[in-house]
Amino acid sequence: MKSRRGYTGKLPPTRFNMARYCLEAAVQVTPDKVALIVVSDAHAPVVEAECWTYRQLDDAVRRTAAGLHGLGLEPGARVMIRMGNTSDYALLFFGSIAAGCVPLPSSAQLTEEEADFLLADSGAQLLAVSDELAITPPPGVRVLHPADIAALRTGEPVDYADTATDDPAFLIYTSGTTGQPKGVLHAQRSAWGRRPMYQGWYGIRSNDVMLHAGAFNWTYTLGVGLTDPWANGATTVLYNGPRDVTVWPVLMEQFQATLFAAVPGLYRQILKYNDLHTFNLFSLRHGLTAGEALSVALLEQWRAVTGKELYEALGMSECSTYISSSPQAPVRPGSPGKVQPGRCVAALPVDREAGDEPLLPGEMGLLAVHRSDPGLMLGYWNRPDEEALVYRGDWFIGGDLAHFDADGCMFYHGRNDDVMNAMGYRVSPLEVEHCLSQHPAVLEVAVTELRVREQVSVIAAFVVPRDPDEPDGLDAAPLLNYAHEHLAAYKCPREIIFTDALPRTANGKVLRRELAQWRRSSVDGSSL
Repeated sequence: MKSRRGYTGKLPPTRFNMARYCLEAAVQVTPDKVALIVVSDAHAPVVEAECWTYRQLDDAVRRTAAGLHGLGLEPGARVMIRMGNTSDYALLFFGSIAAGCVPLPSSAQLTEEEADFLLADSGAQLLAVSDELAITPPPGVRVLHPADIAALRTGEPVDYADTATDDPAFLIYTSGTTGQPKGVLHAQRSAWGRRPMYQGWYGIRSNDVMLHAGAFNWTYTLGVGLTDPWANGATTVLYNGPRDVTVWPVLMEQFQATLFAAVPGLYRQILKYNDLHTFNLFSLRHGLTAGEALSVALLEQWRAVTGKELYEALGMSECSTYISSSPQAPVRPGSPGKVQPGRCVAALPVDREAGDEPLLPGEMGLLAVHRSDPGLMLGYWNRPDEEALVYRGDWFIGGDLAHFDADGCMFYHGRNDDVMNAMGYRVSPLEVEHCLSQHPAVLEVAVTELRVREQVSVIAAFVVPRDPDEPDGLDAAPLLNYAHEHLAAYKCPREIIFTDALPRTANGKVLRRELAQWRRSSVDGSSL
């Protein structure tokens, strides 16, 4: 598709603070409107839910900023957040940005070992933890427990930091093509860079009620569930009770949600374990989905049961979503949609030597976003060598293979690298392989996604045992337990397949994409 060269949407102002952008306008117009509802019990009366108005949020965020200043944190200081799914998480994230600091939201699923790496790699000066997720930080890192976090808000509020649009705002870690997670540093302008999604995906209105199924730490939740609804004066509902797929239609009905956001896998479970005809979903305009591909079968089933549309989006940690369907861009089954208005996106030749001229319709290539997009990251944290590999001229290349048709609809062809998708999270096979290779029973290991049924894949580890004649030499349980001790649950393999050897190139490189076919020669297998 012949692409425009450059972002054509309105650019952010020179001085810009993301937290101010999300809250200040609504505080001036609708200060007493409910901005955030946190539900712990989906079956309790609505009045028992935790509610925050825009006035209260603004005050709490600016008091948090004051508390961080009182701790002596300078602009740009990293603040790692390792907490459960509570409102304190959101307040500390936006409060850090309001102070000019750089929050690092981390998943509660990370093991202590993984959290230690993020803490050390980021150089965080402050660690905020829930009691059940406490870790021992290195010298010089201050720790805040829940009582300390609440105490941050006891002083007088300060104004939002007078940050520049390109100043750092937050740091997130994602799996890439290396064995360790890499930090993606986003600018204050990243919130402004989400504006093409407002009508290019959500069709969002100020009277919307956004119910998001994600946890506070996930960028999908921080962006779609908090940043964008607040920037539009809407209301967000988040659930932090026990995991239960039956709560979602209850919450949709109770809080009259107009928008619902989740990954396709959750939509599939909702349809399987709930009779949606018994719920009043009249207020719901449509659902939003991202994180993994939406199958045509799931789309058609959701439409048939609910009479509602599902709008899909495709994006990446470095730029959030940039391809989507929406009320203004009707769904084409099998395609996540078109380039969002204002963005400059193209398919480039896979071969770097072929240059950076966008491909024609129908030609498959690497999806690329023009570097002028305000939503694009500042760069990888302390990874200049890796950062250089993802740019080609004025284009950022994220590794997704796709083609555009003559109407501008994009069709996805998977990854050009080996990065896997696990429940909406990007997972590097190298990270999982490095973990399992430390187990004494493992001689060699290779990890890949394995399709178990239509549109459902799991992470599988192909293991060459060190001594298959040992009693435990072909026992998957110790390896699965070992993985869960050292990796977040979503990174852990669901299946261990023992084999005599791994498929390799003539130069000895493991061919991960051939592992599924290699399974036929496996010695034995075991799965959860």
